Amino acid sequence: MWVPTLYFTEGIPYFLVNSISVMLFAKMGVPNGQLAFFTTLLYFPWFLKGLWSPFVDILRTKRWWIIAMQALLTALCILLTITLPHPAADTIAAKATTVGTFRFTLILFIIAAFASATHDIAADGFYMLAHDRKSQAAFVGIRSTFYRIAAVFSQGVLVYIAGYIENKTGNIPLSWQVTLGVTSVIMLLVTLYHSFFLPRTEADCPREVKDYRGALHELGESFATFFTKPGVGLAIAFMLLYRLSEGFLVKLSQPFLVDTRVASVRDGVILGGGLALNTDTVGLLYGTIGVIFLLLGGILGGIYIAKRGLKRSIWLMAAALTLPSFVYCYLSMAQPESLWIIGTAVSFEQFGYGFGFTAYMLYMMHFSEGKYKTAHYAICTAFMALSMMIPGFVAGFIQESVGYSVFFWIANSCSITTFAVTYFVWKRLEN
Repeated sequence: MWVPTLYFTEGIPYFLVNSISVMLFAKMGVPNGQLAFFTTLLYFPWFLKGLWSPFVDILRTKRWWIIAMQALLTALCILLTITLPHPAADTIAAKATTVGTFRFTLILFIIAAFASATHDIAADGFYMLAHDRKSQAAFVGIRSTFYRIAAVFSQGVLVYIAGYIENKTGNIPLSWQVTLGVTSVIMLLVTLYHSFFLPRTEADCPREVKDYRGALHELGESFATFFTKPGVGLAIAFMLLYRLSEGFLVKLSQPFLVDTRVASVRDGVILGGGLALNTDTVGLLYGTIGVIFLLLGGILGGIYIAKRGLKRSIWLMAAALTLPSFVYCYLSMAQPESLWIIGTAVSFEQFGYGFGFTAYMLYMMHFSEGKYKTAHYAICTAFMALSMMIPGFVAGFIQESVGYSVFFWIANSCSITTFAVTYFVWKRLEN
Protein backbone atom coordinates (compact mmCIF):
# COMPACT_ATOMS: atom_id res chain seq x y z
CA MET A 1 0.00 0.00 0.00
CA TRP A 2 1.94 3.00 -1.26
CA VAL A 3 -0.73 5.58 -2.16
CA PRO A 4 -1.38 6.71 1.46
CA THR A 5 2.32 7.11 2.29
CA LEU A 6 3.11 8.81 -1.02
CA TYR A 7 0.49 11.52 -0.63
CA PHE A 8 1.13 11.94 3.08
CA THR A 9 4.78 12.51 2.12
CA GLU A 10 3.76 14.94 -0.63
CA GLY A 11 1.97 17.08 1.93
CA ILE A 12 4.63 17.22 4.67
CA PRO A 13 7.28 19.31 2.84
CA TYR A 14 4.65 21.56 1.23
CA PHE A 15 3.21 22.57 4.59
CA LEU A 16 6.66 22.73 6.16
CA VAL A 17 7.77 25.32 3.60
CA ASN A 18 4.55 27.31 3.26
CA SER A 19 2.97 27.18 6.71
CA ILE A 20 5.32 25.96 9.43
CA SER A 21 8.05 28.34 8.23
CA VAL A 22 5.71 31.28 8.92
CA MET A 23 5.11 30.12 12.48
CA LEU A 24 8.80 29.35 13.01
CA PHE A 25 9.96 32.82 11.96
CA ALA A 26 7.16 34.51 13.92
CA LYS A 27 8.16 32.70 17.12
CA MET A 28 11.83 33.48 16.47
CA GLY A 29 11.05 37.20 16.58
CA VAL A 30 11.36 38.07 12.88
CA PRO A 31 9.34 41.26 12.14
CA ASN A 32 6.14 40.68 10.18
CA GLY A 33 7.24 42.66 7.12
CA GLN A 34 10.35 40.55 6.55
CA LEU A 35 8.55 37.37 7.63
CA ALA A 36 5.70 37.74 5.13
CA PHE A 37 7.95 38.87 2.28
CA PHE A 38 10.52 36.08 2.50
CA THR A 39 8.07 33.25 3.24
CA THR A 40 6.08 34.39 0.20
CA LEU A 41 9.23 33.99 -1.91
CA LEU A 42 9.25 30.33 -0.91
CA TYR A 43 6.07 29.82 -2.94
CA PHE A 44 7.84 30.61 -6.24
CA PRO A 45 8.68 26.97 -7.14
CA TRP A 46 4.98 26.07 -7.22
CA PHE A 47 4.36 29.12 -9.42
CA LEU A 48 7.14 28.06 -11.82
CA LYS A 49 6.97 24.25 -11.67
CA GLY A 50 5.22 24.00 -15.03
CA LEU A 51 8.43 25.23 -16.67
CA TRP A 52 10.52 22.22 -15.64
CA SER A 53 7.81 19.55 -15.41
CA PRO A 54 8.64 18.35 -18.99
CA PHE A 55 12.16 17.50 -17.84
CA VAL A 56 10.72 15.16 -15.18
CA ASP A 57 8.99 13.36 -18.05
CA ILE A 58 12.07 12.88 -20.22
CA LEU A 59 14.84 12.44 -17.60
CA ARG A 60 14.74 9.24 -15.56
CA THR A 61 11.60 7.53 -14.23
CA LYS A 62 8.93 9.04 -11.99
CA ARG A 63 9.87 6.50 -9.32
CA TRP A 64 13.48 7.69 -9.43
CA TRP A 65 12.40 11.32 -9.06
CA ILE A 66 10.12 10.48 -6.12
CA ILE A 67 12.79 8.67 -4.12
CA ALA A 68 15.53 11.14 -5.08
CA MET A 69 13.43 14.12 -3.96
CA GLN A 70 12.41 12.39 -0.73
CA ALA A 71 16.07 11.63 0.02
CA LEU A 72 16.98 15.26 -0.72
CA LEU A 73 14.16 16.54 1.47
CA THR A 74 15.31 14.25 4.28
CA ALA A 75 18.83 15.65 4.04
CA LEU A 76 17.50 19.21 3.99
CA CYS A 77 15.38 18.62 7.10
CA ILE A 78 18.44 17.24 8.89
CA LEU A 79 20.47 20.29 7.85
CA LEU A 80 17.67 22.60 9.01
CA THR A 81 17.67 20.85 12.37
CA ILE A 82 21.43 21.08 12.82
CA THR A 83 21.95 24.64 11.56
CA LEU A 84 18.87 26.44 12.93
CA PRO A 85 20.09 29.70 14.56
CA HIS A 86 19.51 30.42 18.25
CA PRO A 87 18.66 34.14 18.62
CA ALA A 88 18.91 35.54 22.15
CA ALA A 89 15.70 35.40 24.19
CA ASP A 90 15.56 39.20 24.62
CA THR A 91 15.98 39.66 20.85
CA ILE A 92 13.09 37.27 20.21
CA ALA A 93 10.92 39.01 22.82
CA ALA A 94 11.62 42.41 21.25
CA LYS A 95 10.74 41.02 17.81
CA ALA A 96 14.10 42.32 16.63
CA THR A 97 15.53 39.21 14.95
CA THR A 98 16.63 40.17 11.45
CA VAL A 99 15.89 37.79 8.61
CA GLY A 100 19.63 37.84 7.86
CA THR A 101 20.08 35.66 10.93
CA PHE A 102 18.25 32.95 9.00
CA ARG A 103 20.04 33.40 5.70
CA PHE A 104 21.19 29.79 5.49
CA THR A 105 17.83 28.54 6.81
CA LEU A 106 16.07 30.39 3.98
CA ILE A 107 18.44 28.90 1.40
CA LEU A 108 17.60 25.42 2.70
CA PHE A 109 13.88 26.23 2.62
CA ILE A 110 14.17 27.44 -0.99
CA ILE A 111 15.92 24.21 -2.06
CA ALA A 112 13.26 22.24 -0.16
CA ALA A 113 10.54 24.18 -2.01
CA PHE A 114 11.99 23.22 -5.41
CA ALA A 115 12.41 19.61 -4.27
CA SER A 116 8.84 19.49 -2.95
CA ALA A 117 7.39 20.98 -6.16
CA THR A 118 9.36 18.47 -8.23
CA HIS A 119 8.15 15.65 -5.99
CA ASP A 120 4.55 16.82 -6.63
CA ILE A 121 5.07 16.52 -10.39
CA ALA A 122 6.62 13.05 -10.14
CA ALA A 123 4.12 11.70 -7.59
CA ASP A 124 1.06 12.79 -9.58
CA GLY A 125 2.57 11.40 -12.77
CA PHE A 126 3.49 8.10 -11.13
CA TYR A 127 -0.02 7.74 -9.69
CA MET A 128 -1.54 7.99 -13.17
CA LEU A 129 0.99 5.56 -14.66
CA ALA A 130 0.75 2.93 -11.92
CA HIS A 131 -3.07 2.82 -11.95
CA ASP A 132 -5.52 2.32 -14.76
CA ARG A 133 -8.61 4.57 -14.96
CA LYS A 134 -10.72 2.30 -12.75
CA SER A 135 -7.97 2.00 -10.16
CA GLN A 136 -7.33 5.76 -10.21
CA ALA A 137 -10.98 6.38 -9.35
CA ALA A 138 -10.86 3.77 -6.56
CA PHE A 139 -7.83 5.36 -4.88
CA VAL A 140 -8.59 9.06 -5.45
CA GLY A 141 -10.38 9.30 -2.10
CA ILE A 142 -7.46 7.68 -0.26
CA ARG A 143 -5.04 9.97 -2.09
CA SER A 144 -6.85 13.17 -1.07
CA THR A 145 -7.55 11.91 2.47
CA PHE A 146 -3.90 11.28 3.28
CA TYR A 147 -2.85 14.61 1.81
CA ARG A 148 -5.37 16.20 4.18
CA ILE A 149 -4.02 14.14 7.06
CA ALA A 150 -0.59 15.57 6.20
CA ALA A 151 -2.10 19.07 6.48
CA VAL A 152 -3.45 18.35 9.96
CA PHE A 153 -0.26 16.59 11.05
CA SER A 154 2.05 19.36 9.79
CA GLN A 155 0.12 22.43 10.91
CA GLY A 156 -1.35 20.79 13.99
CA VAL A 157 0.77 18.02 15.46
CA LEU A 158 4.20 19.38 14.53
CA VAL A 159 3.34 22.90 15.73
CA TYR A 160 1.88 21.40 18.92
CA ILE A 161 5.17 19.55 19.51
CA ALA A 162 7.07 22.82 19.16
CA GLY A 163 4.72 24.46 21.65
CA TYR A 164 4.98 21.59 24.11
CA ILE A 165 8.80 21.71 24.10
CA GLU A 166 8.69 25.51 24.41
CA ASN A 167 6.41 25.29 27.46
CA LYS A 168 8.63 22.67 29.11
CA THR A 169 12.00 24.33 28.45
CA GLY A 170 11.29 27.99 27.70
CA ASN A 171 13.72 27.61 24.80
CA ILE A 172 12.02 28.62 21.54
CA PRO A 173 14.90 27.75 19.14
CA LEU A 174 15.26 24.31 20.77
CA SER A 175 11.54 23.65 20.39
CA TRP A 176 11.75 24.18 16.63
CA GLN A 177 14.93 22.13 16.35
CA VAL A 178 13.12 19.21 17.96
CA THR A 179 10.16 19.71 15.60
CA LEU A 180 12.42 19.75 12.54
CA GLY A 181 14.21 16.71 13.92
CA VAL A 182 10.90 14.83 14.15
CA THR A 183 10.17 15.84 10.56
CA SER A 184 13.58 14.51 9.52
CA VAL A 185 12.87 11.12 11.07
CA ILE A 186 9.47 10.91 9.35
CA MET A 187 10.96 11.82 5.97
CA LEU A 188 13.76 9.29 6.43
CA LEU A 189 11.32 6.48 7.28
CA VAL A 190 9.04 7.11 4.29
CA THR A 191 12.04 7.41 1.96
CA LEU A 192 13.30 4.00 3.10
CA TYR A 193 9.79 2.55 2.84
CA HIS A 194 9.29 3.80 -0.71
CA SER A 195 12.76 2.64 -1.75
CA PHE A 196 11.61 -0.93 -1.11
CA PHE A 197 7.84 -0.88 -1.54
CA LEU A 198 7.09 1.71 -4.21
CA PRO A 199 6.27 -0.52 -7.19
CA ARG A 200 8.06 -0.57 -10.50
CA THR A 201 5.83 -0.40 -13.54
CA GLU A 202 6.62 -0.80 -17.22
CA ALA A 203 4.64 2.35 -18.02
CA ASP A 204 7.02 4.38 -15.83
CA CYS A 205 9.82 5.12 -18.27
CA PRO A 206 11.35 8.35 -19.56
CA ARG A 207 9.25 9.77 -22.38
CA GLU A 208 11.12 9.50 -25.67
CA VAL A 209 11.25 12.77 -27.56
CA LYS A 210 12.28 12.27 -31.18
CA ASP A 211 11.42 15.73 -32.44
CA TYR A 212 12.60 18.33 -29.94
CA ARG A 213 11.71 21.16 -32.30
CA GLY A 214 8.17 19.81 -32.57
CA ALA A 215 7.93 19.41 -28.79
CA LEU A 216 9.02 23.01 -28.25
CA HIS A 217 6.52 24.15 -30.88
CA GLU A 218 3.75 22.24 -29.09
CA LEU A 219 4.76 23.78 -25.76
CA GLY A 220 4.74 27.26 -27.28
CA GLU A 221 1.39 26.61 -28.92
CA SER A 222 -0.14 25.52 -25.62
CA PHE A 223 0.90 28.85 -24.05
CA ALA A 224 -0.21 30.87 -27.07
CA THR A 225 -3.64 29.24 -27.24
CA PHE A 226 -4.21 29.90 -23.54
CA PHE A 227 -3.74 33.65 -23.94
CA THR A 228 -5.95 33.78 -27.03
CA LYS A 229 -8.89 31.98 -25.41
CA PRO A 230 -12.17 33.95 -25.35
CA GLY A 231 -12.49 35.83 -22.08
CA VAL A 232 -8.89 35.19 -21.02
CA GLY A 233 -8.54 38.69 -19.56
CA LEU A 234 -11.52 38.19 -17.28
CA ALA A 235 -10.32 34.71 -16.36
CA ILE A 236 -6.89 36.00 -15.31
CA ALA A 237 -8.51 38.83 -13.34
CA PHE A 238 -10.74 36.29 -11.56
CA MET A 239 -7.82 34.00 -10.75
CA LEU A 240 -5.78 36.91 -9.37
CA LEU A 241 -8.49 38.81 -7.48
CA TYR A 242 -11.07 36.29 -6.25
CA ARG A 243 -8.89 35.41 -3.22
CA LEU A 244 -7.24 38.82 -2.71
CA SER A 245 -8.51 39.34 0.84
CA GLU A 246 -7.40 35.83 1.83
CA GLY A 247 -4.01 36.49 0.24
CA PHE A 248 -3.45 39.34 2.71
CA LEU A 249 -4.95 37.49 5.65
CA VAL A 250 -3.18 34.13 5.42
CA LYS A 251 0.34 35.47 5.99
CA LEU A 252 -0.54 37.34 9.19
CA SER A 253 -3.17 35.14 10.84
CA GLN A 254 -0.68 32.90 12.67
CA PRO A 255 1.66 35.75 13.73
CA PHE A 256 -1.43 37.60 15.03
CA LEU A 257 -2.44 34.63 17.15
CA VAL A 258 0.96 34.41 18.89
CA ASP A 259 1.91 38.12 19.01
CA THR A 260 1.85 39.97 22.34
CA ARG A 261 -1.41 41.66 23.36
CA VAL A 262 0.04 45.05 24.27
CA ALA A 263 0.81 47.16 21.21
CA SER A 264 3.92 49.38 21.08
CA VAL A 265 5.79 51.42 18.50
CA ARG A 266 9.49 51.06 17.72
CA ASP A 267 11.11 53.06 14.94
CA GLY A 268 7.72 53.71 13.41
CA VAL A 269 6.80 50.01 13.39
CA ILE A 270 3.72 48.88 15.32
CA LEU A 271 4.49 45.80 17.40
CA GLY A 272 2.12 43.57 19.35
CA GLY A 273 -1.64 43.82 19.39
CA GLY A 274 -2.13 40.07 18.96
CA LEU A 275 -3.77 37.37 21.08
CA ALA A 276 -0.62 35.99 22.80
CA LEU A 277 -1.62 32.36 22.39
CA ASN A 278 0.88 29.63 23.20
CA THR A 279 2.37 27.80 20.23
CA ASP A 280 0.76 24.49 21.20
CA THR A 281 -2.62 26.22 21.44
CA VAL A 282 -2.20 27.57 17.92
CA GLY A 283 -1.29 24.08 16.76
CA LEU A 284 -4.53 22.80 18.27
CA LEU A 285 -6.93 25.64 17.30
CA TYR A 286 -5.53 26.78 13.95
CA GLY A 287 -3.48 23.83 12.75
CA THR A 288 -5.80 21.00 13.80
CA ILE A 289 -9.40 22.12 14.41
CA GLY A 290 -9.13 24.97 11.90
CA VAL A 291 -7.68 22.73 9.18
CA ILE A 292 -10.37 20.10 9.82
CA PHE A 293 -13.04 22.77 9.29
CA LEU A 294 -11.19 23.95 6.17
CA LEU A 295 -11.31 20.43 4.75
CA LEU A 296 -14.94 19.98 5.81
CA GLY A 297 -15.83 23.22 4.03
CA GLY A 298 -14.11 21.97 0.88
CA ILE A 299 -15.95 18.64 0.98
CA LEU A 300 -19.37 20.23 1.51
CA GLY A 301 -18.58 22.87 -1.12
CA GLY A 302 -17.84 20.13 -3.63
CA ILE A 303 -21.13 18.38 -2.85
CA TYR A 304 -23.09 21.64 -3.07
CA ILE A 305 -21.58 22.80 -6.35
CA ALA A 306 -21.99 19.35 -7.91
CA LYS A 307 -25.74 19.52 -7.26
CA ARG A 308 -26.38 23.16 -8.22
CA GLY A 309 -23.68 23.92 -10.79
CA LEU A 310 -21.14 26.74 -10.83
CA LYS A 311 -23.43 29.55 -12.00
CA ARG A 312 -26.03 28.94 -9.29
CA SER A 313 -23.39 28.46 -6.59
CA ILE A 314 -20.78 31.12 -7.25
CA TRP A 315 -22.42 33.99 -5.34
CA LEU A 316 -22.87 31.97 -2.16
CA MET A 317 -19.31 30.71 -2.45
CA ALA A 318 -17.91 34.20 -2.95
CA ALA A 319 -19.75 35.27 0.21
CA ALA A 320 -18.48 32.23 2.11
CA LEU A 321 -14.92 32.98 1.03
CA THR A 322 -14.93 36.61 2.13
CA LEU A 323 -17.45 37.38 4.88
CA PRO A 324 -16.18 34.93 7.55
CA SER A 325 -12.77 36.64 7.32
CA PHE A 326 -14.24 39.60 9.17
CA VAL A 327 -13.91 37.56 12.38
CA TYR A 328 -10.28 38.70 12.43
CA CYS A 329 -11.47 42.31 12.59
CA TYR A 330 -13.43 41.38 15.71
CA LEU A 331 -10.59 39.36 17.23
CA SER A 332 -8.07 42.18 16.70
CA MET A 333 -10.35 44.79 18.28
CA ALA A 334 -11.84 42.78 21.16
CA GLN A 335 -8.76 40.60 21.83
CA PRO A 336 -10.84 37.95 23.63
CA GLU A 337 -9.13 35.57 26.03
CA SER A 338 -11.66 32.76 25.68
CA LEU A 339 -10.23 29.90 23.63
CA TRP A 340 -13.80 28.90 22.74
CA ILE A 341 -14.43 32.28 21.10
CA ILE A 342 -11.06 32.32 19.32
CA GLY A 343 -11.37 28.70 18.20
CA THR A 344 -14.92 29.22 16.94
CA ALA A 345 -13.90 32.33 15.00
CA VAL A 346 -10.89 30.65 13.39
CA SER A 347 -12.89 27.52 12.53
CA PHE A 348 -15.71 29.63 11.02
CA GLU A 349 -13.24 31.51 8.83
CA GLN A 350 -11.49 28.33 7.72
CA PHE A 351 -14.77 26.57 6.91
CA GLY A 352 -15.91 29.52 4.80
CA TYR A 353 -12.62 29.62 2.91
CA GLY A 354 -12.76 25.88 2.19
CA PHE A 355 -16.36 26.16 0.99
CA GLY A 356 -15.80 29.23 -1.18
CA PHE A 357 -12.54 28.00 -2.70
CA THR A 358 -14.41 25.19 -4.45
CA ALA A 359 -15.87 27.62 -6.99
CA TYR A 360 -12.38 28.89 -7.77
CA MET A 361 -11.06 25.40 -8.51
CA LEU A 362 -14.06 24.43 -10.65
CA TYR A 363 -13.82 27.65 -12.65
CA MET A 364 -10.17 26.91 -13.47
CA MET A 365 -11.13 23.42 -14.63
CA HIS A 366 -13.87 24.83 -16.86
CA PHE A 367 -11.60 27.46 -18.35
CA SER A 368 -8.89 24.86 -19.06
CA GLU A 369 -11.14 22.70 -21.24
CA GLY A 370 -9.87 22.14 -24.78
CA LYS A 371 -7.01 20.58 -26.70
CA TYR A 372 -4.30 21.53 -24.19
CA LYS A 373 -6.35 20.96 -21.04
CA THR A 374 -3.44 19.75 -18.90
CA ALA A 375 -1.09 22.56 -19.94
CA HIS A 376 -3.81 25.20 -19.59
CA TYR A 377 -4.73 23.97 -16.13
CA ALA A 378 -1.04 24.19 -15.13
CA ILE A 379 -1.02 27.82 -16.29
CA CYS A 380 -4.16 28.45 -14.24
CA THR A 381 -2.47 27.02 -11.13
CA ALA A 382 0.46 29.38 -11.76
CA PHE A 383 -1.95 32.32 -11.63
CA MET A 384 -3.48 30.74 -8.51
CA ALA A 385 -0.05 30.81 -6.85
CA LEU A 386 0.55 34.37 -8.03
CA SER A 387 -2.77 35.47 -6.50
CA MET A 388 -1.40 34.61 -3.05
CA MET A 389 2.13 35.85 -3.69
CA ILE A 390 1.31 39.42 -4.73
CA PRO A 391 -0.52 40.38 -1.50
CA GLY A 392 1.87 38.25 0.57
CA PHE A 393 4.86 40.38 -0.45
CA VAL A 394 3.38 43.56 1.07
CA ALA A 395 1.03 42.25 3.78
CA GLY A 396 3.60 42.30 6.58
CA PHE A 397 4.84 45.81 5.81
CA ILE A 398 1.27 47.15 5.78
CA GLN A 399 0.53 45.51 9.13
CA GLU A 400 3.67 46.98 10.69
CA SER A 401 2.57 50.44 9.54
CA VAL A 402 -1.05 50.37 10.73
CA GLY A 403 -1.35 47.59 13.33
CA TYR A 404 -3.43 44.43 13.23
CA SER A 405 -6.92 45.96 13.55
CA VAL A 406 -6.58 48.42 10.67
CA PHE A 407 -4.70 45.81 8.62
CA PHE A 408 -7.53 43.28 8.92
CA TRP A 409 -10.07 45.93 7.89
CA ILE A 410 -7.91 46.78 4.86
CA ALA A 411 -7.53 43.09 3.98
CA ASN A 412 -11.24 42.42 4.24
CA SER A 413 -12.14 45.52 2.23
CA CYS A 414 -10.51 43.71 -0.68
CA SER A 415 -13.59 41.47 -0.73
CA ILE A 416 -15.04 44.17 -2.98
CA THR A 417 -12.75 42.88 -5.74
CA THR A 418 -13.99 39.33 -5.07
CA PHE A 419 -17.60 40.32 -5.67
CA ALA A 420 -16.67 42.50 -8.66
CA VAL A 421 -14.90 39.72 -10.58
CA THR A 422 -17.56 37.22 -9.47
CA TYR A 423 -20.24 39.42 -11.06
CA PHE A 424 -18.52 39.55 -14.44
CA VAL A 425 -17.73 35.82 -14.41
CA TRP A 426 -21.30 34.99 -13.36
CA LYS A 427 -22.64 36.92 -16.35
CA ARG A 428 -20.58 34.77 -18.73
CA LEU A 429 -21.28 31.39 -17.15
CA GLU A 430 -23.76 29.17 -18.96
CA ASN A 431 -24.69 26.91 -16.05
